Amino acid sequence: MQNIKEVLRLKFLNNLSNRKIQTITGVSRNSVANYVNSFNEMNLSLEHCLKLNDKELEQLFHPQKPSYNKQNSVEFDIDWNKIHCEQSSKGVTRKLLYEELLANNPGIYSYSQFNRNYNKYIKTINPSMRQIHYGGDKLFIDYSGLTMPIVNQRTGEITKAQIFVSVLGASGYTYVHASKSQTTKDFINSHINAFYFYEGVPNILVPDNLKAAVISNKKGVVKLNDAYSDMARHYGVAIEPARPKKPQDKSKVELGVKAIQRWILARLRNHTFFTIEQLNEEINKLLDLYNQRKIRRFNKSRTELFELLDKPYLHPLRANRYIYKEFKKATVGIDYHIELLGNGYSVPYQYLSKKVDITYSASSVVISIDGNVIAHHKRLYQPYIDSTLQEHMPKEHQYQYEKWNSRRILSWASTIGKSTSFLMQKIMDSKTHEVRAYKSCIAILSFSQTYGKEELEKVSKVALDSNIVKVSSIESMLKTKSYLYYYNNQSVNNLSLNAHDNIRGVAYYQNYFKN
Repeated sequence: MQNIKEVLRLKFLNNLSNRKIQTITGVSRNSVANYVNSFNEMNLSLEHCLKLNDKELEQLFHPQKPSYNKQNSVEFDIDWNKIHCEQSSKGVTRKLLYEELLANNPGIYSYSQFNRNYNKYIKTINPSMRQIHYGGDKLFIDYSGLTMPIVNQRTGEITKAQIFVSVLGASGYTYVHASKSQTTKDFINSHINAFYFYEGVPNILVPDNLKAAVISNKKGVVKLNDAYSDMARHYGVAIEPARPKKPQDKSKVELGVKAIQRWILARLRNHTFFTIEQLNEEINKLLDLYNQRKIRRFNKSRTELFELLDKPYLHPLRANRYIYKEFKKATVGIDYHIELLGNGYSVPYQYLSKKVDITYSASSVVISIDGNVIAHHKRLYQPYIDSTLQEHMPKEHQYQYEKWNSRRILSWASTIGKSTSFLMQKIMDSKTHEVRAYKSCIAILSFSQTYGKEELEKVSKVALDSNIVKVSSIESMLKTKSYLYYYNNQSVNNLSLNAHDNIRGVAYYQNYFKN
């Protein structure tokens, strides 16, 4: 009985899990659970139990029970489907269900025989149904392996729509949604649509290990996609990805996917859809029929089970729908701006060279450091323009990198050549605030150390004539030596030779590097 005392001590004094107690004591998790449940039902103090001797403890936890035989026990049919289903309700245990049966049927066999018969029943049902899922607890998520074709009416091009499937654990109530892709944005949007379909949010999301949800899942250490985590925080739901190579973790949704393939996708295989919206409209019609079908074993539909088991325990939806965001890290440049998708956004100049976190949506850009927001901007879409807030500027641009100024940049450029000097001046003139151009100018001038001054001067002339100011475009010309085509073309023109379609000119560079 020393084991019982040790189990109680580790559980209630050390707050260890049943699994850890099993490892320490060698007592099976089922026995640990039985001891803990029995202790809770007896309403005794822990101190009292720990003082009992072995015989007293034995009698307390294993009392003598009257034997049941064919003369004093009564055999009768038990609705095992109902027993299994009712365990999905929070707070309902198997022992409670047995006691209720015993109260109405005093001659019923023992609890141990009840458990044996229940376990026999469990072996007759599929793996996903064997697991006990509590109401409103888990939503299992995956994509169907099958896709649906969408035909572009104008071009005839066919794209493949991805089929998102979610299944509630207790009821099996299923949601299906077609999207253009499995990108994080579409993945999250399907989740949100599912929440509105269920009219609530579960405790836990159980996705498969697709990249839209999980960056990595190794040795129990899970790294989630930032956007996916942000959505979960918004709705107050936890994420528990299925373990790799553990099909039992997602058997519920795998069976749901197979059923959806048969009951919905197969029935739509000969239909032609021109838009995702058309496809989802037809999916919704068949989905209603699928959820309303009676499950023979339970004699109830998924819709009925949802109303009974899951819906009462779902958390209410937040009033504001989640706005999709993306996340990025950056370093503040010498011009007190960060770069994002071709645009610059200012931060207070005190954060020069600091690493910051960027959160951006379709409408806004938020910049923070150590969780504290330091700048907020409206999202820009016109390329190569900046959002500069006056309050972020240092007085008279007296900042940490004051040694970099237009005079020094032009002085450096003059050692390379006239075209390079003119290009630097052009880049600085293109910015509302001259200091915003310093980073680009310094980067271009630095190419002289890699490719040589002569080559940079030649490229600068091409850039001037072609109105090219992007650092990446100038670097590309240096790497590929494509600027030589420009000079070859100039030579041909100087010789007054006939023009030829294969000869590149200024227009080529203007169009090529602007695209």
